[in-house]
Amino acid sequence: MQTRTYIVAEHLFAVNAEESIFQLMGNYEPFRDETAVNDTPAADAPQPTPKSPAPLFSLTVAEGEAVKYVEDMTQEEEGQEIICGHTETGESVFETRWSGKTAGWLICSPDYATATLRLSGHLPKAALDNALMVLFAMASAVHGTALFHSAVVSFEGKGYMFLGRSGTGKSTHARLWLKFIAGTELMNDDNPAVRIKADGTAWVYGTPWSGKTPCYRNVSCPVGGIVQLSQAPYNKITRLTGIAAYAAVMPSISGKRWDRAIADGLHETENALAGNVPVWHLDCLPDEAAARLCNDTVTA
Repeated sequence: MQTRTYIVAEHLFAVNAEESIFQLMGNYEPFRDETAVNDTPAADAPQPTPKSPAPLFSLTVAEGEAVKYVEDMTQEEEGQEIICGHTETGESVFETRWSGKTAGWLICSPDYATATLRLSGHLPKAALDNALMVLFAMASAVHGTALFHSAVVSFEGKGYMFLGRSGTGKSTHARLWLKFIAGTELMNDDNPAVRIKADGTAWVYGTPWSGKTPCYRNVSCPVGGIVQLSQAPYNKITRLTGIAAYAAVMPSISGKRWDRAIADGLHETENALAGNVPVWHLDCLPDEAAARLCNDTVTA
């Protein structure tokens, strides 16, 4: 068993696994913490001096059997089910299924600092990615960080996030910026992270998770604007403020909101975003005019 560490949105986390598991983690390589000691030493070997801070969480991955738990709720999207529950001893459990077949069981300590992923053998790569996304979202929520369901592009040194329900056209609108707005680059197509820094500024980060588009870039920049998208037979953009801005941001953030500590942490992050970052609503067609209207407005 080896230990490797990674840094996403300035949060360090550790994965303990066999080499065969790390071979599935190519999308994490841009985020690898090369300063850490990655191979676990023998029990009688001198212990190396740590070179990195304590990890946000540590995940151990191995094949294993199902765990008994009480179901709290089930989330479903595009053939995937995540069944959330808890054990009698207070551990959180997330069972992931694709097309009705279990891929893995993630068992987490109450503070999400340590966890074990038991793989069933079905879709191990998908189970691993899902487990790390869940752990990152839960453990980082109390540190001013949120994992978004969003496409994000960079333009002139700032990040612009496109939000909306699945199928709304987030990726399409991002591609329109890439095609028609010179100097635009894709940062992440589905799961960027946002962190509120000590000075109150919001920064957006690329992550190892990017949906169906393989965009795994270890990049970051200040958030220039957040745009909630809706399909329409016309193009119109409106500035949102106050509660409307908060309501636009909240549905796109992942988190276990029935956990008080996580809910409070996400609420603070959402408040900071709604209060300090320009938020817009764009009714749009999937065309060049929509991209140019959006760009002209949110970058002005």
